[in-house]
Amino acid sequence: MIIVPVKEGESIDRALKKFKRKFEKTGVIRELRTRQSYTKPSVKRRDQVLRAIFIQKLRNQEEG
Repeated sequence: MIIVPVKEGESIDRALKKFKRKFEKTGVIRELRTRQSYTKPSVKRRDQVLRAIFIQKLRNQEEG
């Protein structure tokens, strides 16, 4: 359960923005989307390796 304390005189828009930010940090929507379809462990591993290679290339470009 997400609790957002609203201070006196604080606008509803600001409180709603805080709520959205906290909700996004929990990762509920992201988890629901991943659970909608099954991905094989080998595909997950392949994606992780490709992502790691891409990030490593970016870091190498920054250095050199």
